[in-house]
Amino acid sequence: MKLYRTRIPQIATAVIERLCADGDIEVAGSDRDEAASDLVAIMESYLRRDNDLREAVRDEMDRKNIPFDQYGKVRGGIADGWGHPTGDEVDRFLSRQFIENFMISNFVGEVYTDDHDLYKKLLELVKSFDVDERALRAEAEERIKNVKEGSVERQEALNRALREVRKKHGLS
Repeated sequence: MKLYRTRIPQIATAVIERLCADGDIEVAGSDRDEAASDLVAIMESYLRRDNDLREAVRDEMDRKNIPFDQYGKVRGGIADGWGHPTGDEVDRFLSRQFIENFMISNFVGEVYTDDHDLYKKLLELVKSFDVDERALRAEAEERIKNVKEGSVERQEALNRALREVRKKHGLS
């Protein structure tokens, strides 16, 4: 799962509203914004750490003169060393963090559902906000099909098209 900053408030609000509506947690109406803010803070913290990871990968690749096609391998190695979740681990990590937060939050009055069932529900809810990156890329590539493959211009055009597609879908 790729977490987009623009989706963070939506995710936080949806989690609090759904869990309250289903009777899984109790949050007073006046505390719902604050409870959602706690979840926003968790997700923003994850994004900051992910950005730090990106910088560390770039530094490592520059220092060791590693070609860009090895980016994923280097990123995975550093992420493992840091204990930082990536890919399919992100939604599971966030779900666990949300549960921990509910247990200590001053804004969550009570948690009525056991951790395992709450985890499954959170996982499903967080995954519902996942973005199909392949579909975004396909849409961007459709926009630049007239640019010669393998050229620098194509990569630049693809990057531009991806930014436009993400903006169109409210992801940036």
